[in-house]
Amino acid sequence: MPSPTPARRSRRTLLRVTATAAVAASLLAVPLPGASAAPSAGAVIAEVYGGGGNSGATLKNDFIELGNPSGAAFGLSGYSVQYLPGSPSASSQWGVTALSGSVAPGGRYLVAEAPGAGGTTDLPAADASGTLALSATSGTVALVNGTTALTCKTAADCAADPRIVDLVGFGTAVVREGSPVTGASNTASVARAAALADTDDNAKDLAAGDPTPTNTRGESAGGGTTTPPTTPPVPGDLRIHDIQGTTRVSPKNGQTVTNVPGVVTGVRAYGTKGFWIQDPNPDADPATSEGVFVYTSAAPTVKVGDSVLVTGKVSEYYPNSAGGSQSVTELTGPKTTVLSSGNPVPAPVVLDAANIPAAYAPDAAGGSIDALPLDPATYALDRYESLEGMNVQVADVPVVQATDKYNELWVDAVATDPRTARGGVVYLGYDQPNNGRIMVQSLPPLTQVPFPVANVGDRLTGATAGPLDYNQFGGYTIAANTLGAVQDNGLTPEVAEPGKKNELTIGTYNVENLDPGDGPEKFARLAQGVVTNLASPDIVALEEIQDDNGAVNDGTVGAATTVRTFVDAIKAAGGPAYDWRSIDPEDGKDGGEPGGNIRQVFLFDPARVSFTDIPGGTATTAVDVTGKNHKTSLTASPGRIDPGNEAWTSSRKPLVGQFEFKGKPVFVIANHFNSKGGDQGIDSRFQAPTRSSEVQRVKQATVEQAFVAKLLAADPKARIVSLGDFNDYQFSPALQTLTKDGVLRDLVNELPAEERYSYVYQGNSQVLDHILVSPALKPEKTHYDVVHINSEFAAQASDHDPQVVRIKP
Repeated sequence: MPSPTPARRSRRTLLRVTATAAVAASLLAVPLPGASAAPSAGAVIAEVYGGGGNSGATLKNDFIELGNPSGAAFGLSGYSVQYLPGSPSASSQWGVTALSGSVAPGGRYLVAEAPGAGGTTDLPAADASGTLALSATSGTVALVNGTTALTCKTAADCAADPRIVDLVGFGTAVVREGSPVTGASNTASVARAAALADTDDNAKDLAAGDPTPTNTRGESAGGGTTTPPTTPPVPGDLRIHDIQGTTRVSPKNGQTVTNVPGVVTGVRAYGTKGFWIQDPNPDADPATSEGVFVYTSAAPTVKVGDSVLVTGKVSEYYPNSAGGSQSVTELTGPKTTVLSSGNPVPAPVVLDAANIPAAYAPDAAGGSIDALPLDPATYALDRYESLEGMNVQVADVPVVQATDKYNELWVDAVATDPRTARGGVVYLGYDQPNNGRIMVQSLPPLTQVPFPVANVGDRLTGATAGPLDYNQFGGYTIAANTLGAVQDNGLTPEVAEPGKKNELTIGTYNVENLDPGDGPEKFARLAQGVVTNLASPDIVALEEIQDDNGAVNDGTVGAATTVRTFVDAIKAAGGPAYDWRSIDPEDGKDGGEPGGNIRQVFLFDPARVSFTDIPGGTATTAVDVTGKNHKTSLTASPGRIDPGNEAWTSSRKPLVGQFEFKGKPVFVIANHFNSKGGDQGIDSRFQAPTRSSEVQRVKQATVEQAFVAKLLAADPKARIVSLGDFNDYQFSPALQTLTKDGVLRDLVNELPAEERYSYVYQGNSQVLDHILVSPALKPEKTHYDVVHINSEFAAQASDHDPQVVRIKP
């Protein structure tokens, strides 16, 4: 069943991956006598002249003229015209002239190129200018979506380059569509007929004749004005529901569609720039979405309420293909005609328990569900997919993940999803993904509409509405034009009960890549958490302590400065003067942030507990067990459990220490198992998703379970506490392996279900951190608490909540 993937996130832009394999395969399968891109639906190369200024020429300059046979304006921002000699050599390169503006429906666009020494007549005012020196008799001109020089030098290679919108080869050009058009000379251009037909055969589509350069204003070389033919802007044959289809992948994927009508419902001028359109006249099929995203790459110029016609190529974009994400059906390389403005947008579909199914996703035995017919009445994922790009709304919903630094939060639209004691939704099994979770982002700039700052348990009152998107970090997302108001639920950080004099208190805290470069504020906040919220435990196992220069990758592995800075901050906050023990890892061998060399560290209060130092513990030396019964001891303290085992490759090795409290030995194991990075997400297109990282955690749990079993074989009454960030759930195979044969007991299972969480990811409150104890520490001797101070709050010192256990040894 689905599995969240709570790996730390980076906002690096991911490559836009589109489903074009079938198109590429078809190109390879068919012999290509010449370049054969799909016939152009927008602008085409209307005329090419390379004799400007040559002997006998009247015109002073070479030129390239574009024409637009469609009913939609063709925007040229980011486009170029490019030229290659007719018989290119190994050193030949494409020349580039960048374009701007647009070609009106039925209009022309003039690009002036290099002048010659002769000629008597200037070109009309050019719409763009370059310095390309075209051959009068043989060459290739391309209209390109982009301004980077092409590299193809054969007809087949150029046909396979999706950036090429149109291409004309003349004379004896090697690169051409079909056969090259002949007859170009110092006094003759090659030009299309007035209708600008494009069959992708240059010899059929163009012919030689007198040069007739014409600009966007209809001005010609003789100073007169021509009236360009006009094509009424009317809708094409396809509607958005035809493009979206009844599966996740469009039946028109890879095809160019013309004049698709819709009303603009949302505009995004940041990140993945573009706009959404929706057909106000839906069909009767609930599986076909009426909305689609138009990817513009630059900030869109349309406005919400514009009625538009869009011509573009249908594409399936996978925001996180490696993680198995759903795809977003898009129109790319768009040409947009605005017919009218100020139109009402389609009413939003309300998302709530009445229309979000109880089942989450169809099961494809781990395979892709892309090709399965959508069943929005049965599966929540299918319901969301059937609304992709459409206006949706949630109303009066609880916040289940706090506002983050990227101005995102999560809400839950299904009241029956199991709630935490503090207002979130709790994740209790792979088969219980909590179907009502949905991310909220803001469409308007934050300078116009500040994003709400909310904690878990707050409510967004009123309506939150906008197009339904899907993004690389959060799955299905409302790109909100309208944001609800925050109703503060008054959530406050928890405070643990202090230990009694006869109780040993042991805590664990993932301090999130702590190093001296984080500055005093973070150290102070983390220290306050230890002193105030955890009540200064006698022992604290820390995870993610970085080396002394953090992510600088220069071979530094020591962390004395990092730890001393933290210990000093704890003392300044009123805490004890902690002593500490750790083992420096080998450089670059323990995973985490490159150069950071994260490790676990024991802090302990020497006024309350003593550490039994036993020499011999190193980064590569395996700790063992010696002695029997009450004389059982470690062979090194601190030590690392089997650090050479392949289970710990690129991952933290458990740190074990031997302590003494009131004359009784206590063995503490600090853990940080490998992360969930690389797992397919809970909302993956692969169902059930594969949790590939789980394999290594099970191996790690197997190694540690064997070590604990060896300790217990030596002394069945051994007091053992294993704790830390295990990066897995209480119901996972890794934790089941770790507790095998009853060697350890996972204390989180003794909490009420609504309190079982230490981390919040994609709106799910879940367990990643654990404290486990050996059989000698019976339930009546242990008092356990997850202390919620971070994961539910917009302001966090770490992304994990700490935990503490009070023990009567």
